[in-house]
Amino acid sequence: MADLLNGFVRSDMCGDFTAKDEGRQVTVMGFAAKTRNLGNLIFIDLRDRTGLLQIAFDQSKNAGLFDKAASVKSEYVIAVKGVVQLRTGKNVNASMKTGEVEILASEIKILSQAETPPFFIVDDISTNEALRLKYRYLDLRRPCLQNLIVLRDKITRAARGYLSENGFLDIETPFLGKSTPEGARDYLVPSRIHNGAFYALPQSPQLYKQLLMIAGFDRYYQIARCFRDEDLRANRQPEFTQIDLEMSFVEKDEDVMQVAEGLIKRIFAECKGIEFNEPFRRMTWKEAMERFGSDKPDTRFGMELKDITDLVKDCGFGVFASAAVKGSVRGITVKGGAAFTRKEIDSFADFVKDYGAKGLAYASLKEQAVSSFFKFMSEEEINSIRERMGAEQGDLMLFVADAKNKVVFDSLGALRCHIAKKQNLIPDVYDILWVTDFPLLEYSDEDGRYYAMHHPFTMPNPDDLAYVDLPEKLGEIRALAYDLVINGQEAGGGSIRIHDRDIQKKMFTLLGMSEEVIKERFGFFVDAFNYGAPPHGGLAFGLDRLVMLLGGADNIKDVIAFPKVQNASCLMTGAPDGVDAVQLEELGISVKKDG
Repeated sequence: MADLLNGFVRSDMCGDFTAKDEGRQVTVMGFAAKTRNLGNLIFIDLRDRTGLLQIAFDQSKNAGLFDKAASVKSEYVIAVKGVVQLRTGKNVNASMKTGEVEILASEIKILSQAETPPFFIVDDISTNEALRLKYRYLDLRRPCLQNLIVLRDKITRAARGYLSENGFLDIETPFLGKSTPEGARDYLVPSRIHNGAFYALPQSPQLYKQLLMIAGFDRYYQIARCFRDEDLRANRQPEFTQIDLEMSFVEKDEDVMQVAEGLIKRIFAECKGIEFNEPFRRMTWKEAMERFGSDKPDTRFGMELKDITDLVKDCGFGVFASAAVKGSVRGITVKGGAAFTRKEIDSFADFVKDYGAKGLAYASLKEQAVSSFFKFMSEEEINSIRERMGAEQGDLMLFVADAKNKVVFDSLGALRCHIAKKQNLIPDVYDILWVTDFPLLEYSDEDGRYYAMHHPFTMPNPDDLAYVDLPEKLGEIRALAYDLVINGQEAGGGSIRIHDRDIQKKMFTLLGMSEEVIKERFGFFVDAFNYGAPPHGGLAFGLDRLVMLLGGADNIKDVIAFPKVQNASCLMTGAPDGVDAVQLEELGISVKKDG
């Protein structure tokens, strides 16, 4: 085979050069990011995944080489030999990592020509996302995206190192498994050999990793691919990755949290150079909801929820009084918010309607207060509310009242974050805390039954086990579950698992599963409990979300090499797509056309 590189052997990466390299003979390779022809000098900014490096071609020193360099266009792939020389005076580029030096070229080889790309390969880009995703391989040449993918690699390597040091084994679990529908929809894979039967891609390795504990492996981890057929949003994809771990002979949530906290501290130290010396804060689910209206609270700013239900239960404002009977009335105070216009306040009212609120009551404490409800209240009631809310002249008080606390919490929890972003109140820091003591079950009014808040294998708090036989107390059972929250986003979560077969059977029963359903969906899993199961627990961190948080990205697509779009399709490959009739025939499948 011919030597395609003609003796060129790369000696260095583009982004690694400093002034200390002056005088070195080097060979570099990459993409031509930008070319500038100044008549007797040509400069090419050469790009590889480590950064940019300026290459200089001097016509007076080598006219033939100069003419060859003149033929290089944007995104050509080239190899260059030359000597490192210092840039002086105004030629130093402080905005480039390698801006103190350049390569004075002595040889160049064009390895591959390129057509004019459909958009500029630069970080500051206005090209619409659909076009960039169609040409994702070009989009990925942008340094900002390459840096995120490199960060992703650093995070996984840090995780593997930490978990290996702490006795965890890297064990793979199957992609082709059994469908156990509970929560999001499964992606199904038809079987050719067993026509009419389907595998399901894993939503998580949950059952398998618990079985590995029963099998006696003691400590497991996996960088696990997971699949969920659900509606997408900015931080969700149909296929995603978890740093998944499970450990045996633990019975308290603290046992798992301590190991997981050490993992996150290692990742921040190795990947961001940030040391956390103090233990992460703990906050119960109840406190998080009451103070921040969210089980993933952003505590980097104030604007906390205040409960005024007791103050307004007998007031003359019917909206408040009626909600206080079964639900609650809560509010937030926006410091200096009296400057908001009525139009802006109306936009806040529209915002909370997306979270189930019927409306938004307000009081703008200008020199002469403007309120949607003060006229229904006495001066004493108004003063009590202002005192409870910590509101002063110039502030804005916003309230949601509803018979369902969930509506109140969801609405105000989202609204406080919305306003904080609007007012630039959120500092650029990392705020990390644990949320604990989640409810074991949550009730669905629509279905008229309880669902597991996490999953059916979560251990109830032993102090609340007596409630499992009391229907009126089911909503009060706490779980040995825990979430790690970073800057108002759930970075990971887990629980102590049920290891007692009687408790597991009771849990299935609480979720309305018959013996037949239990056997059909989970028979293999339940049978394993007959042969001894150690106390165990675990946790999974969302790798994609961790990369987002550490890399400062605001969309999960930016941290995945080849992501899907809102309708779960790939604009680059055209997946999903139809298949040949012969393939369908082999699978015993007929396709029903739309309409």
